[in-house]
Amino acid sequence: MLKGIGASQGYGIGRAVIIDDTPLDYSGVRYTTPDGEKARLDRAVEDFTKETAQQIAALKDSAGEKEALILEGHLTMLQDPFMLSQMKENIDGGSVAEAAADAVCNMFIDMFSGVEDEMMRQRASDIKDIRDSLLKLLLGVNSVAIEKVPAGSILVAKDFTPSMTSRINKENVAAIVTEIGGVTSHSAILARAMEIPAALSVPDATRVIRDGDELVVDGFKGEVFPTPDESLKADYAARQEKYLKDKAALAAFFDKPAKTKSGVVKQVYGNIGKAQDVENVLQNGGEGIGLFRTEFLFMDRDTAPTEEEQFEAYAAVARAMGEREVIIRTLDIGGDKAIDYLSIEKEENPFLGHRAIRYCLDHEELFKTQLRALLRAAACGNVKIMLPLVTTVDEIRAAKALLAVCRAELEKEGKPFKDAPVGVMIETPSAALISDLMAKEAAFFSIGTNDLTGYTMAVDRGNAKVKGLYDVFQPSVLRAIEMTIKNAGAAGIPVGMCGEAAADPRLIPSLVEWGLDEFSVTPTSILQTKKNICDCE
Repeated sequence: MLKGIGASQGYGIGRAVIIDDTPLDYSGVRYTTPDGEKARLDRAVEDFTKETAQQIAALKDSAGEKEALILEGHLTMLQDPFMLSQMKENIDGGSVAEAAADAVCNMFIDMFSGVEDEMMRQRASDIKDIRDSLLKLLLGVNSVAIEKVPAGSILVAKDFTPSMTSRINKENVAAIVTEIGGVTSHSAILARAMEIPAALSVPDATRVIRDGDELVVDGFKGEVFPTPDESLKADYAARQEKYLKDKAALAAFFDKPAKTKSGVVKQVYGNIGKAQDVENVLQNGGEGIGLFRTEFLFMDRDTAPTEEEQFEAYAAVARAMGEREVIIRTLDIGGDKAIDYLSIEKEENPFLGHRAIRYCLDHEELFKTQLRALLRAAACGNVKIMLPLVTTVDEIRAAKALLAVCRAELEKEGKPFKDAPVGVMIETPSAALISDLMAKEAAFFSIGTNDLTGYTMAVDRGNAKVKGLYDVFQPSVLRAIEMTIKNAGAAGIPVGMCGEAAADPRLIPSLVEWGLDEFSVTPTSILQTKKNICDCE
């Protein structure tokens, strides 16, 4: 048995298809002229753009609009004038088009790989995908025909990139196995969207598994069984049948409230990163938006979004949700995220540095632009404002004072707006320890278990050597969660959870018992979370 990470639920039984592309060796390519090499590069970029547009259309059909944005991001990155101009400068310096593209992409890969933020590290994987696609086009290398694999295929690769995923005929793919990647990687996100079981970070998978081997893949546990015997295959076939039957039964919870057996009703919301994601929440039975991550509005651009741009994005979600709650988190940005135009200084330890609410309070005009947009959007629906990484009561008071300035400005300008409740994310030990004091200033709490676990355990979740410590079930983390919930209850304010743990079936009974009001999860986990709450006493 091979052990990796369970990244997309389900079971796969089939035969291995090894995706082992030809090495992209350009050592034998001869330099022509600067104009000749630039023309070759321009043709490759043009072909890449056409191919990616086709892949985006295919991905929209197979995985959805939201997931197709990943590939749209590839187009945006390659169209960056700086990236292309750097490649052409390298050509002027005597590099063939292949070497120029390789060097510039590797420069960006190194830059993104070195940051602390997991989402930004994913950009490195995206640029590797762009680099490999460009090199294949320049070298005339044909990729493996993923779209033509037979039914019952289990795809095994070093990595599974978005461009590879776009070529999948999901009716023919029983599972995906890779040597790298985690639950938040784009390969995992796309596998979940396409409902294909996936085991990622399986060491030496392409070497140990042979083409044509029969495999069983457990997408829950990340386990892969090469050449299984009949007994094991029968066992997993039964598990697969039960899983699919249970999954179909979840449809009954679409319009059903999340009510425990004793009659206590909880709210189940969805987390989103872009305004377009709201449809995914509605299609999965979400009762509100528990976390709208606004930092995505600020990325992949040269200047900060204007008040009008932000207002349109926030208002679109508020209108789509009607009377249902929309909790919008203010800009959670800092030294760990590379947004050049914000001139964020590189810090020795960015996760303990000038980020989130700290950065915003020190950049009042940037913060006021967002707060004004949020107040205006509140007039379009049921909007709440949430402050990230709050560690002191004074930070809440300072943000509320700035909000009061924004209200006065909007009133003077005659622009429609509505007051919005201000809450805080509890994602540090400091916030949990003084949650009784914060409850006197905040209208609501939302527990961010991802950061709360990391900060409480003093552990980097991306560091494999200490990953065993990154566990929400550590007693210290559980105590912080219970304390926060009970302090919110004592103060009479609602408390939710928007971290990954909100969907954990092992933790849900305790959260219900402690009095958590709202569970905000990835849209595809909404129905299962409703069912798990309904199963509680």
